[in-house]
Amino acid sequence: MADSAFFCTLSHEGVLAVRGADAGKFLQGQLTCNINYLSDTRASLGARCTQKGRMQSSFRILLEGDGVVMAMASELLEPQLADLKKYAVFSKSKLTDESAAWVRFGLAHGDAALTSLGLALPAETDSVVRNEGLIAIRVSPERAELWVPAAQAPNIQSQLSATLAEGELNQWLLGQIRAGIGQVMPSTRELFIPQMLNLQAVGGVSFKKGCYTGQEIVARMQYLGKLKRRLYRLHLDAAELPEPGTQLFAPSHNSSIGEVVLAANAEGNIELLAVLQAEAAEAGDLRLGALEGPALHVLDLPYELDRDREIQR
Repeated sequence: MADSAFFCTLSHEGVLAVRGADAGKFLQGQLTCNINYLSDTRASLGARCTQKGRMQSSFRILLEGDGVVMAMASELLEPQLADLKKYAVFSKSKLTDESAAWVRFGLAHGDAALTSLGLALPAETDSVVRNEGLIAIRVSPERAELWVPAAQAPNIQSQLSATLAEGELNQWLLGQIRAGIGQVMPSTRELFIPQMLNLQAVGGVSFKKGCYTGQEIVARMQYLGKLKRRLYRLHLDAAELPEPGTQLFAPSHNSSIGEVVLAANAEGNIELLAVLQAEAAEAGDLRLGALEGPALHVLDLPYELDRDREIQR
């Protein structure tokens, strides 16, 4: 399913744009990622946190025109815009919802289709290529996002259909889960600090950029704290897809030991990402929704947590 070649429309996300002479300077003090690392050929994951280090949103960010654009869960756009605008009043930058200006496609094993559009995308994650208004981003091995100006979308979709099967969003989300990339959703807004989603392990947190909102908490956790809750990939034998924020339990604990981050149907079962207490995850007896709920089983992630490597960003 997720390993086959297909494309789909990324209908679950919207686009927040920050444009103007001070766009980069303004965002450098607001986001976990380093804006100075962005270029015409490089994108990044990132997050916006509260003063207490809790994530209001997570996103993929890239340069575009006279500023940047960020793709995040559609329902988070309005509250995220409202919060950022409070801090942008003295900045020469304009914040807008540009969701209607773009149609975004997810492509799995679709490099040949991208090449036919003049987009020879490198294999390295976060690579970006551009051609005639189109933007392609490598989001994980064999997976790419294609950003298309809305006016060009019908023609581009037709061209993609000529070489790729049109899949469902679930297939794309399953690939995201297998890549170990968590995401803040409306029901988990302000619930996690970045390290709980392993964001520092996938390039979404810079520890060299200086101050930003929530930076003190995030840095303290990286340098001084012991991360007791982090992102895991899990397998679930159940028919009903759990929603983000659904609680997880373990018989060895008297209260919830974690929450679902993202879930998708796999081949006859369900795969999901969840933030779990490491102690409970290592013990192995994990349940969905209640102590008597369906059992969950830990699966491998495609990366390892490495503090020394992570702090070099």
